Order: sequence, then C-alpha cells, then structure tokens
Amino acid sequence: MLKSFALGLGLLTLPTLALAGAPPIKQPPPAKEQPAAQAAAPAAVDAAHSAPRVQIALLLDTSSSMDGLIDQARRQLWTVVNTFAKARRGSQLAQLEIALYEYGKSSLSAEGGYIRQIVPFTTDLDKVSEELFGLKTNGGDEYCGMVIQKATRNLAWSKAKGDLKLIYIAGNEPFTQGSVSYQSAIADAKERGITVNTIHCGSAQEGSSTGWAAAAQLAQGQSLNIDQNRAVVHIAAPQDDEIAQLGRELNKTYVGYGRKGAEAKMRQEAQDKNASASMGSATTRAVSKASRLYDNSGWDLVDGAKKGAVKLEEMKEEDLPAELQGKSASERQAFVDAKAKERADIQSRIQKLQSEREKFVTEKQKAAASAQGGDSLDKAIIESATKQAEAQGMALE
Repeated sequence: MLKSFALGLGLLTLPTLALAGAPPIKQPPPAKEQPAAQAAAPAAVDAAHSAPRVQIALLLDTSSSMDGLIDQARRQLWTVVNTFAKARRGSQLAQLEIALYEYGKSSLSAEGGYIRQIVPFTTDLDKVSEELFGLKTNGGDEYCGMVIQKATRNLAWSKAKGDLKLIYIAGNEPFTQGSVSYQSAIADAKERGITVNTIHCGSAQEGSSTGWAAAAQLAQGQSLNIDQNRAVVHIAAPQDDEIAQLGRELNKTYVGYGRKGAEAKMRQEAQDKNASASMGSATTRAVSKASRLYDNSGWDLVDGAKKGAVKLEEMKEEDLPAELQGKSASERQAFVDAKAKERADIQSRIQKLQSEREKFVTEKQKAAASAQGGDSLDKAIIESATKQAEAQGMALE
C-alpha cells in the first residue's frame, strides 16, 4: 500500500464519506501515542533557511502485496527528485526535504499502531534511497488516520505560510480502519497548512468505495490511482551510458570528513549500485547528483565549505581525510578548490547531456503514449505536484 509517493493537488467531486457497504472498521489494540523513532544521522535541516521549502512526507503501506509499488518508489525516486531541481518562487530556488513513514506491517509495534517513522525531514537523498531499498513487506493492519496524525504532529513542518507541505499516503485497504478517524487527522493537517494526498493502489472505483477519494476531497488534496504492479517502460537514449558513467565519476570529487564521512561515502556508492540494477535509474540518479538538490554538506568538504558548514582552516586533524592531514590551510583550500572545479565540470557536462536526452525522450514518448496503460508512481507524483505547486505560487520548471 505504498502508492504514497505522489505529490498531488486538485479538487474532487466525490462525496466526503465512504460509501455504505465498505468493510467494517478494524480497531487497533489499546494504544498510547508513541514518540516518533528517529532515523540514524539524517542530514540536518536548517529551520532558519530563508529559501522557500518543499516538504514531502511519504507514508508507505508495507503490508503484504505492496512489493510492486515499493519497487516503483525505489526506481523512480530520482525522477521525482529531478522534478524539483528547478522549483522556485519568483527568483528563489526551493529546498526539498523528504520524510518517510511505513505503516501496516505486522512486525511493527502493535502498541504504536504498526507505524514507524523511518526518516524525519532530510535533504540527505542517499539516506532516503537507502531506506527505500531496505523496506520489506509483511501482512498487518493499516491505520491511515493514525499514520497521518503521527506524521502531522511529529515531523518538523515549516511554519511559513507559503511553503509547500504535502503528505502522500499510499495503500489499498479501506481508509477507515483504526481508532483515529481520517476526518480528525486531516483536520489537524489542514490547520497546519499541510495537504494530504491519497494514492490508491487499484482502480478508481475501488478507491472511491473504500474512502481514499473521500479523504483526498476532505483534505483538498488529490486522489490518485495507480497500478502498483505495472512495469514502467524505460526509453533508452543515446546519452544514457555517458550520463551514468559521469555520475560515477562524480564520486571521486567527494571528500569525506569527520565521523560521518566514511559511512556516507559507502552509502553513496551503495545507492549507485542500487540504481544501476534498474534500466534508467542510473541515469536519473546521475542527473540528481548533478543538481543543487544533491547536498552533502554534512559529510563532504566541497559541499561543506561551499555552504559554510565547515571552515577548512579551523578543522582538527582527526576530522580531516588522510590526504589532507598535515597540510597547511592554504594547501587544504587548494585541494578542495580543485575538487570543486572538477565536480562543477562533470555536473555541467551531465546537465548538457540531460538537455539533449530530454528532447530525444519527449519525441519517443509521443509515439508510445497511446500504448501505455494507467499511471505509474512517478507520473502521478509529477503531474499532481505541478498543480499543487502552482496553487502555492511556486513553479517546478
């Protein structure tokens, strides 16, 4: 029940109550509200950041039968990220933050409603990818109202009125299960300026009869339906191989520092490997790595120096990578400057190739459009996100 990647917006015309005859409401065991679990070492989000923010909380049903949708989420993460690379309000580029929850898995705590916060809001995209690839499914009870409530109350949502704040909940069981009604959870979210969007894994008719459409209408969000088992067609382009190779070359320009450096470098390489297992994902990940959204200032000296997270001349020897230990401040700076130039050159080449690739793929998509079936996760997210961003005075292109 993972359909929850889609950022959406739009007014629906379906009634605000689930139709009569929906399956009976299942009740969870007596529960106490549990504090959200904290993910290991997420990238810090600067609450005082002046740039507009796009915050997306993905609530993924990880009960049985959702393997196909989870796979779509893994493979299409970078396509979705790339959609926000140019997100802006006026002349200001927006910062993207993603949070992950899973719900409905029987191995999770019954007392906590079978819900787990996987990652709080973070800009560490490799961490998000790593956690998506680590998800496993297992049968359980799915409490949509409760997971919406937890995400609303426990995440560090922006208080700025103009920021884009979205919850995406995906699944396929009746939306009415659990002791927390979706009506009260959505009212709570709306009070904080958060829009809830639903992604039902199945037909629109079934989504309507089980409360998914009604919940989105009440939230003034968008109700989306996808085929979670659809095999997404990848359109190969002449630029793919070079883009993917350049993405791997970018890793050589990252210089880890401090305790997180070595671990983060390994995560970066592991997510390259994960992406390479799917046709197209290596390309879209490389494009993400060439964008401003791929910020690793929490562990990389090049990004850290650029963002002011570190001062090379003040760093302790033990926090420096081996190649910079014993070097003078000027030698450190020269080394980092050289890596920064090398990275900028590679990123520029990737961006040029991507521009060429987009033209090629657009022409191919026109010919293939009539042969395709229902929406896949990335298409649903991108189309709905564009509409919702416009409503907040934000453009994605």
